Amino acid sequence: MRMSFVGCIVWLLLGLLCCVRADLQLGFYDKSCPKAEKIISDFVKEHIPNAPTLASPLLRMHFHDCFVRGCDGSVLINSTSSNQAEKAATPNQTLRGFSFIDRVKSLVEKECPGVVSCADIVALVARDAVGVIGGPFWRVPTGRRDGLISNSTEALNDIPAPTFNFSALQTSFANKGLNLTDLVLLSGAHTIGISHCLSFDTRLYNFTGKGDQDPSLDKFYAENLKKKCKSLNDNVTFVEMDPGSFRTFDLGYYKNVLKRRGLFQSDAALITNAGTKSSIMNLVDSPPEVFFQEFALSMEKMGRVEVKTGSTGEIRKNCAVVNA
Repeated sequence: MRMSFVGCIVWLLLGLLCCVRADLQLGFYDKSCPKAEKIISDFVKEHIPNAPTLASPLLRMHFHDCFVRGCDGSVLINSTSSNQAEKAATPNQTLRGFSFIDRVKSLVEKECPGVVSCADIVALVARDAVGVIGGPFWRVPTGRRDGLISNSTEALNDIPAPTFNFSALQTSFANKGLNLTDLVLLSGAHTIGISHCLSFDTRLYNFTGKGDQDPSLDKFYAENLKKKCKSLNDNVTFVEMDPGSFRTFDLGYYKNVLKRRGLFQSDAALITNAGTKSSIMNLVDSPPEVFFQEFALSMEKMGRVEVKTGSTGEIRKNCAVVNA
């Protein structure tokens, strides 16, 4: 009996050690590729100042990646003749920055072939790009491995849509282990970037299918939007998500939402719930540093969603193609 008990304890400890090793950790590549994070950071710091509007798409790419099968780089995979990948899904057709990720990957591969995952590169690039434009810094534990499956239908079903109401948003985030605080804070990423008219034009021209306008949208803001988005189904024109400061990570987005000037239905939905509206009001009344600190915590939390670690998945040689 004693040997059996000791044996069980040994196996239990080994199991715990296995789990610890398989978890994400800061400095995961310190021994296997010690220059990896500096190579990534240096590239971002060199190029994002020349293309600051790319910071938002790179952040959005990380978000879209994590909401489909977890943060596993599956958003980067190309479609094939037999599979429509996540890139083909409507929410991802306006993503930019894939070639940027490919260039970073090639530099890291040259330094350490087959070591650093595409999923980790996406997470690190998103953080570093936001930092370059003056946004918050957050910790990015590494050790993610790349997924083997990328499916456009899953992306369409799992990525929160700009047309979502509060209930749909709450469910979507809860499915990924994210709460209402995370919903409010991660929505704050809309303080930077642009959107095509197609993502919100029904609010202007056909909200209930009767040629009407969304009554929750500020009329003055709606008229300004109509001057740019002149008809339904305009997939060419784009507008700023945070008018006047779409390149600056600040509290402007939240201030606009409280004025009923959130661009998407999903933005407007945040003030239909007393709890999330109160959270937004508290952020607006606090120094920007509070938003930065809390956004950082939610980003780190999102970066852990359903990650593949240990021996799960693979380390892709080319981010757009699953290893042969």
